[in-house]
Amino acid sequence: MLRRWWNYLKAWFGAASDKAMDPEIEIQMAIDDAKKTDQELRNQAAKVIAHTTQLESKIEKSADGVGESREMAKQALMKAEESKASGDSAAQQKWTRAAQSLAMKLQAEENNLNSLKDQYGVAVSQSDKAKQAVQSNAMKLQELSAKRMELLGSLQQAKMQEAVNAAVDSMSSTMSDANPSLDQVEEKIETRKATAMANAELREATPQGAEAELREAINLAQADAKLEELKAELGITTTGDSIPAPETSPTETGEFQ
Repeated sequence: MLRRWWNYLKAWFGAASDKAMDPEIEIQMAIDDAKKTDQELRNQAAKVIAHTTQLESKIEKSADGVGESREMAKQALMKAEESKASGDSAAQQKWTRAAQSLAMKLQAEENNLNSLKDQYGVAVSQSDKAKQAVQSNAMKLQELSAKRMELLGSLQQAKMQEAVNAAVDSMSSTMSDANPSLDQVEEKIETRKATAMANAELREATPQGAEAELREAINLAQADAKLEELKAELGITTTGDSIPAPETSPTETGEFQ
């Protein structure tokens, strides 16, 4: 049970940390790690290459020493032969011992030279591998830098889209909260129409409604009668033909006096 709770807590904290991490910071952290690795590889490669250069110098000096010891050993042997030819046994022994000593020195220097050459071969191989590692990591670093630009561009687009979405959601929320929808307006209008029609029907069903309808009918009848009276004064017949009035002068009728 404790292990389950511990795994749960680790998963929860891991998810929380993933949400809290800024992608831009994570990208920069990856770039920084790659740069650190690249610098470490360069430092190691520099040490290997420097060691190779030092071995080259040592090999050159050791070869010079071998050549010198070989030449001196030859000279000692020649001196011993000359002393032997002259019958000087003491000088012969001296130069023979000198030749032996120089031969031992020559052998040691040759061994040292061979050892240096072996080390140099290993150092050259390590140097090549180190250079390849540096070149490979440099290419990865360039790829990461290019990927960083791409990811940052995508991140900015995502942020812009999130901002647009938030603005649209805010506008939609504001509009829905502050202003009625068209469906709501249409429903209000239909409700008012239905209410008005219902009130009209109820009004007609009451005595007051009947009285109002009767008064309206009487008014219409009186208006029709008045129109007929006016038509008669004007000489307008009901068929649309008019009777012209006699032409009289103003003096004859006494008008406009």
